[in-house]
Amino acid sequence: MSALKSMKRDLRKLERTYKRNAQLKKINKKLKKEVQKLSRPGKPIPAAADAGKFSAAMNAARTALTEETKKIQRVNRINTIRRKAVHINREYHITRNAALLAGFAAFLITPGQARKKDRAKFKNVNYAHRGLHTKDKSIPENSMAAFRRAAEAGYGIELDVQLSKDGKVVVFHDNTLKRVCGVKGRVDSKTYDELKKIPLCGTDETIPLFSDVLDCVDGRSTLLVELKTGKKNRELCRKTLKLLKNYKGDYCIESFDPRIVAWFRFHAPNVVRGQLAKRPKDFKKEELHPVGAFLVGNGLLNFVSRPQFVAYKIGKQPLSVKMSEKMGAMKFCWTSREEGNEKHYDSVIFEHYNPDPTIHRKWARL
Repeated sequence: MSALKSMKRDLRKLERTYKRNAQLKKINKKLKKEVQKLSRPGKPIPAAADAGKFSAAMNAARTALTEETKKIQRVNRINTIRRKAVHINREYHITRNAALLAGFAAFLITPGQARKKDRAKFKNVNYAHRGLHTKDKSIPENSMAAFRRAAEAGYGIELDVQLSKDGKVVVFHDNTLKRVCGVKGRVDSKTYDELKKIPLCGTDETIPLFSDVLDCVDGRSTLLVELKTGKKNRELCRKTLKLLKNYKGDYCIESFDPRIVAWFRFHAPNVVRGQLAKRPKDFKKEELHPVGAFLVGNGLLNFVSRPQFVAYKIGKQPLSVKMSEKMGAMKFCWTSREEGNEKHYDSVIFEHYNPDPTIHRKWARL
């Protein structure tokens, strides 16, 4: 009977350990039948003569059970190794895909690299936004008076260029004349002879030719020229570059349109170029399609133009833009309306105050 108890104990132990294994269930079923036969009420205890046979049968059953258990354990070890292999393979694919994604993102946002001597020309400069115009509009934006005033004060000058109907490069910011001139119509729908008769902000100032502005400034200021996107981008790029080549001072270009910046990348690689941008939600629908706003606002089109500086609207910047700056893009901002931004940026585009022209050097010493 001690052999019967031992067998029951082994059976219970195995049931607890391998109750979910189908192979073991079959073995357990057979053993249960044997146990039930031996423990059946009225079943006589084996005689001494049969004790040897009974003991041998129990040992054989125990040996068979041990072998089956080893097989099951071996199978379980193999399954464990397989599960680990699957896990490692999954981690490898995740890591590989993450590396590929990171590499692709880096390819998209990597900026161009300006030469050290070129960087020195455009860093630590305060650029008067559309010239040094006044808040009361007595000196209008993008006017000859504003540009003369900025040059005399020793500031850099930021200005906007686009084409008139007759293909002249004029200095004007908006696509339409309504806000600044108070009349209806687009700039590219009128000839320059028509545009020069329209006063700016009700003053005696009119829309100037870009060539006249260059003659007026005469190399006294560093120029930051924004090219406005339109129907004739290539023509605007060609004509603007031709005029700039005769300018005596330093100049660089920028645009919201990566195609324009890219044109200078391939046709005038020695001209320092920059990407204008702001947060995607700040773009108006009439300015840019939401998809384009997302791409430009996050610097994901840098692979097209490889800008050497990023001029971003003051405020929160996406991580991708910060990473582009970490990769070497000069850090410009617009539009500053108070001193102090010079501490955080390489150069500042400002309006409605007169910053100390040496403020950048003062911050650098701190």
